[in-house]
Amino acid sequence: MSSVDIAESSAAPSTSAATRKPTIALALGSGGAKGLAHIGAIEEIEAQGYDIVAIAGTSMGAVIGGIYAAGKLGVYRDWVCSLAKMDVLKLIDWTLSGGGLIKGERIIGTLRDLIGDIAIEELPITFTAVATDLDREREVWLTRGPLFDAIRASIAIPSVFRPQLLDNRRLIDGGLLNPVPVTPLIRETADYLFAVSMDGPIDNTEPVDAQLVPAETPDSYRARIGDFIGKLMPLGNDKPREPGVLELLTQSMDLMQANLSRLRLAAYEPDLLIRMPRNVATVYEFYRARELIELGRQQARRMLTGWQPTHRGHYTQNP
Repeated sequence: MSSVDIAESSAAPSTSAATRKPTIALALGSGGAKGLAHIGAIEEIEAQGYDIVAIAGTSMGAVIGGIYAAGKLGVYRDWVCSLAKMDVLKLIDWTLSGGGLIKGERIIGTLRDLIGDIAIEELPITFTAVATDLDREREVWLTRGPLFDAIRASIAIPSVFRPQLLDNRRLIDGGLLNPVPVTPLIRETADYLFAVSMDGPIDNTEPVDAQLVPAETPDSYRARIGDFIGKLMPLGNDKPREPGVLELLTQSMDLMQANLSRLRLAAYEPDLLIRMPRNVATVYEFYRARELIELGRQQARRMLTGWQPTHRGHYTQNP
């Protein structure tokens, strides 16, 4: 594993041990649109009285983690909750060259305009984006430089997004080697290390209240999208169909990453693991933001309720 400019924790202990909040180092896993559940998990962790002082994120976890570290999670949440299906489509800049179907410049440019760019080392809390060096075949921890350059590297799903060139290295999705990046946080001085994974077992239940699901648009609206990219990304067609190219690719990566994350988490066990079912959404269903955020909140609340903190590196859970 290659470590690039690994930053030391900037968290300082409170002057009042009796009143300070317990501090958390938080690992956020990959998962495409499923990763929107990270927002609800973060909000619930804070609501339960914890202070997040360090974050490491892979792929969508790097997006949410970096934006949180910049203090703009509320801005991003409001924006992503306003997206309809066509809005998601408009953020995709298709290409037939460069090693990916999507350039990724449009979405990153939109996020820069929305959030503002900042150097990672200037963020108020420690942040690490995890990527994969394609040529050297190594995991890379990005802890310096422009925030959205690091995020763009971490989200570069092979064959979907073009690789990101940084310092003459071709960087792609960190989920290939570290789907739930606990390891960059092991040396942090936080009281506990939490991890949020989108690679949990498949669940066919529907725990979210129906009123939280965004209203559907007219059938003609659905047809406009389905006719355009139906063969690549089926968006809500009620008829049984063969999976599209991107759907098949992302399902395959989900399976690979689920198995890899189990191995990594067994070797580097967090104090608390919050897991979302890996079938909760497809990689591109960002128009389901409100529902997915609420799912993350509910799951974090359930896990925190059953958690009995002991000391760093061990945790117990009630059945």
